[in-house]
Amino acid sequence: MRDYLLMKWIAFRHNDEGVTLVEYGIAIALAVAVGTGALLALGTQINTSLGVAGAAMP
Repeated sequence: MRDYLLMKWIAFRHNDEGVTLVEYGIAIALAVAVGTGALLALGTQINTSLGVAGAAMP
């Protein structure tokens, strides 16, 4: 029984199925977090610049 469980544990540890999906999920989550942070940091400056540009148009 011990050998069976040990073999199953080794097989489980060497199973690479789904790793790529997890990596893509982490990359997408990181990109969303960076994009959200950039929008929050620059949002007021962009809004002010667009307001000034809109007011300058006839």
